[in-house]
Amino acid sequence: MTLDPDMFDPVCPSDLSPIRIGDKWAGMIIRCLEDGPRRFSELRVPLRGVTAKVLTQSLRALERDGLVSRTVLDERVRHVEYALTPLGRSMLEPMRAVCEWAEDHWDQLIDAKN
Repeated sequence: MTLDPDMFDPVCPSDLSPIRIGDKWAGMIIRCLEDGPRRFSELRVPLRGVTAKVLTQSLRALERDGLVSRTVLDERVRHVEYALTPLGRSMLEPMRAVCEWAEDHWDQLIDAKN
């Protein structure tokens, strides 16, 4: 299954939530990996607002924190996949709760940003 390019709408509550995991992109990367391993180029589709450099930094930080694993599948072509570790997968439920909270407080969050 491919990732939806509009998975993270520019006015999505995920961007408004004051509760962050890691850096700005970490929570969205975790959501992108929810359904299985992804290549770097696949992650760039819904995360179109992130530069390659920042995405690389975020993935490395998530890997250092034990939330994401990086697997080199073919060294000649440099085919690399990223996947959630069991620890990273354990973040999905708390993240769902944060997303629900943001949706419930959408208007207040928008007002506070203005």
